[in-house]
Amino acid sequence: MTRIILADLKGRGGYVNKDTVAGGYGSRFQGHSFTTRCEKNLRRVLQNLPSIHLGYLASIFANAGHEVLVTRGDEPIDGDVAIVLTSLVDYRHEREWAEAMQRRGTKVGFVGTAATHLPQLFEGVGDFIISGEPEAAITRIAAGEEPNGPMKSEAVDDLDSLPFPRWDLVKPGRFAYTSRRLFGATRAVPMLTSRSCPEKCTYCPHRITAGFRARSDQNVLDELTDLCAQYEHLHVVIRDPLYTLDRDRCMRIAEGIRTRGLKLTYECETRMDDLDEDLIRAMQASGLRNINFGVESPDPLVLRSVARRFIPFEHMRRMINLCWKLEVTTTAFYVIGFLQDTEESIEQLIRFAVDLDSTFANFKILTPYPGTAQFNQLKPLINDDDWQHFDGYTLNFQHPKLTPRRARLMLGMCYSRFFVRPSNILNFVGMHRYAHLPMLKRVDAWSWRWQEYFDRPWLVERKVTTA
Repeated sequence: MTRIILADLKGRGGYVNKDTVAGGYGSRFQGHSFTTRCEKNLRRVLQNLPSIHLGYLASIFANAGHEVLVTRGDEPIDGDVAIVLTSLVDYRHEREWAEAMQRRGTKVGFVGTAATHLPQLFEGVGDFIISGEPEAAITRIAAGEEPNGPMKSEAVDDLDSLPFPRWDLVKPGRFAYTSRRLFGATRAVPMLTSRSCPEKCTYCPHRITAGFRARSDQNVLDELTDLCAQYEHLHVVIRDPLYTLDRDRCMRIAEGIRTRGLKLTYECETRMDDLDEDLIRAMQASGLRNINFGVESPDPLVLRSVARRFIPFEHMRRMINLCWKLEVTTTAFYVIGFLQDTEESIEQLIRFAVDLDSTFANFKILTPYPGTAQFNQLKPLINDDDWQHFDGYTLNFQHPKLTPRRARLMLGMCYSRFFVRPSNILNFVGMHRYAHLPMLKRVDAWSWRWQEYFDRPWLVERKVTTA
C-alpha cells in the first residue's frame, strides 16, 4: 500500500477557483472597488466546492488499496506520492508546494488543464506530468506503474466505467456553499454528467482537452442515490458546461429523481435556447434550484465573431420570468473586452443585464486561454507574459479601445450598477413582485446617477488610448 497525497491548494491573492472553472485553468477574482471587494469576500466564504477531479482520483487510488489524503493547505505532508491539481492562476504556488514535498523525499506529479497544455510551467519541479484527463494514467499508477516524466493519459470514452468520486475522502465543508436562494448555506458536492462541450465557441477552454461524452441516465441516477444515502440536505452542483444539451436525457433524469424519491436540490449550467417551459418545470419538480447560463454579449455581431449562436432576447426573458415564478434562481454570465467593445457598448451591456432581470450576474473580461482558437487569433496582440494574469478578470492583450486600467474600472461598474440598485435588493430578499413598480424604476435611475457622480473622476477620462 502506498500513501497518496492529493493537493487542491487554496489559491492566493483573491478568490481563486480551479478545477472545472475556465476549463480547468481556473479564475482569480480580486476586489478593486467597494462592490467587487464585497463580492470577492462573499465568494470566498460561500462559493467553495471540493475538486471533482480529485474526487475521482481519490476513488481510483482507494479502490486499489492505497491510503489517500486530500489537502488544501500549504503544510507539507508525509507521503509516498503527491499529485497536485494545477491551474494557470496559481501555478507558482503549486510549484512551491511541490518543491517542498520533493525535499521531503516524496515523488510529485501534476495533473489538470494547465499541466496538459502548458507543461513547461511545471517542468524541472516534479517527477511526472500527466497530460490529458488524468483517470487513465492514474489507474495505471494505482495498479503499480512507476510514474516518471511526461505521461499521456487518454480520455476515458465510457464514463460509466469510472468509479464515483469519494467525498468521504475529499470531505466537502458542511456550510461551504450557498445554493443562491437568499442566505441559505448547505452541504454541496460537484458532479459531472458529461465531459467537454460540443459547441464551437472560439474563446472557451472547456473543449480543448478531449471530445464530448455523456454518462448514461442510470449511472447518473445511481450516483445521486449514493450521495443521498451519504448526506442529508444535499445540494448537487452539476458542472457540465451544457447540461441540457440532450433534452430527453434531462427529462429522464428528472423523472428518475422523482421515481426514486431522492431528496436533494441541484443546479446546472446550460444555454438558454436549450430550455423550454416543460423542461424547466420538470427539472424544478425534481429539485432544480438554480440555472447558470451564458449571455456573453447582447450584440449578435460580437457573438458571431466568436462562433457563438445568438439566443433571442424574448426567449431568455420568458425563461427567466418562469424561473422567478418557480423560485429557481438564475445567474447570467457576461464578458466584456471583445475587440468590438467600447466603454459605451459596455454600459449598454450593463443596462441590458439589468433589463434581462436574472437573479444574479457574473461579469468577466475576455481572456485568450492557451489551446483555444481565440488564443491563436489574439496572439499577436497579447502583451502580458505573466500566465497568472490569465485569470478571467484581467485584460491581457492590446485592445483597440480599452486599456487594462479602463477595463478594470468598467468591470467594477458592471458589478456596482447591477448589484447596487434598490430593485435588486428587493429581488435578493424575495420580493421580486415589487421590483418593477414604476417608483422602483425611478429609484433605480436615481441610483445609477448617484453612482455616476462618485465615478466622475474616471468617467471624465473618456479619451481612451491603447494599452
